[in-house]
Parts: sequence; C-alpha cells; structure tokens
Amino acid sequence: MKEYAIIIYPLVFIYGIVVGSFLNVCIYRIPKRESIVTTPSHCMSCGYGLKWYDLIPVFSWLWLRGKCRKCKAPVSVQYPLVELVNGLLWLFTIYLCGLTVEGILYCLFASALLVLSVIDFRTYEIPFGINVFIALLGVVRVCTDLKQWFFYLIGLFLVSGIFGIIFLLTKGKGMGGGDIKLMAAAGLLLGGPEIFLAMLLGCLFAVLIHPVRMIFAKEGHRLAFGPYLAVGCLLAAWFGNDIISWYLAMWQV
Repeated sequence: MKEYAIIIYPLVFIYGIVVGSFLNVCIYRIPKRESIVTTPSHCMSCGYGLKWYDLIPVFSWLWLRGKCRKCKAPVSVQYPLVELVNGLLWLFTIYLCGLTVEGILYCLFASALLVLSVIDFRTYEIPFGINVFIALLGVVRVCTDLKQWFFYLIGLFLVSGIFGIIFLLTKGKGMGGGDIKLMAAAGLLLGGPEIFLAMLLGCLFAVLIHPVRMIFAKEGHRLAFGPYLAVGCLLAAWFGNDIISWYLAMWQV
C-alpha cells in the first residue's frame, strides 16, 4: 500500500469529506424524523434547492463565504467542519489499519460515531438507527473473523450488561438506554477487551471534561454521555490492541 499512498490517501480523504456531507444531512434530519434520502438538499432559511455546485464538500461553503447563494442567510460552520473532520477520521483510520476490511469498517464506524455524538450533544438522545447501523458493522466484522467470534460475543454483552445494571438500579436516571445499545453494538464490532477499554476511556473523559464545562460553559449536571463513549470507542478501535498489550506487559515485569 505504501507504493500507492500518494493516490490512496487523497482518495480516502475525498471520499471521507463527501460522506461527511451526507452526515450533515443525517445530523440535521434524524432528530426531526425527516427522510435522509428522499428530500432534496435545500437552504434552511429560504428553501432554495441546492445545485450540485452548492454541495461540493468544504469548498462550496468557503466559496460562498458561509452564506446561501440565493438569500445570503448564514450557513452554519458545522457543515464544513463535519465534512473536514470525517475526511480526517477516514484518512487516519486507513493510515493505521490499511485499506482492509477492518479499516473500511472502522471508517464507517467513525462516521456513525460522529453523527451520534453531535446529535446526542444537542438532544441528549442517541438515534436507534445509528446503533442498528453500528450493529450491522459488527455482524460483518464477526463474519470476516469467525475464529474470534467468542470475543465479539463477549463484547456484545460485557459493557452493555454493566450499563444495563446501572440503568435498573437507578431506574433510568444514571444511564440512558441509547448508551446501553451503543455499547452493545460497538462491543460486537470491537470485541470484549476493546469495548471494556472504550468504556474506561469514555468514563475518564467524562469525569475530566464535564466538570470543566459545568464551570466555564454553565452546563448542568445532565450529561450527554454519547460523545465521550464515542471517543473511547474510536481510540479503542485505533489503539486498543497496543494499549491492552502494553498494560498486560507492564504486569508481567
């Protein structure tokens, strides 16, 4: 792959920002229960139907200076940011995992995590459809690595079971149902050790970051846990094997 890196990496990035444009549609429409397929892209202010040249990821927003071509209403910077972030996520994932089945699955996983993070951050809800999509990625992962099926089965129940117990003990106040489904679906994709690591990392980020946001951003005690879990899942997908191997080796010294 190194011989073709000059071709592959730019193409991966381009595909990533194109998919990122679709992710913006998902982020806006899914919470509103609108179709992400049949409704044409349009300006949210005047309803102007966007042409193909208005939909070039990142560059159209820059060319139009963040405004609608027709009514000049401002267009959120979220659009180019999500496109750019998704492109970078895909690029880094393929750099780490190669252009493999695992690499492709993790690219799609990263995109799903990006969508659910933004939606959960805004609405405190993780869309069920996103968790179903991640679960389908997990099914593909198991089918392409059948020798390790037991580890993926453990991943399906390990953290989701822990979260489920917390949900029952707190009567739904200490844990959201979407978080449970997310960790079940992600566990099927990542496997038992990695999903447990993802939980630990997600909890660590939540403990470190949310109190700071409570102080400086005047956030309440209510926590959108999805984005923190998403970061933990992504780091576990990228570096899980290395982190776990390092930890086990440390105890063998």
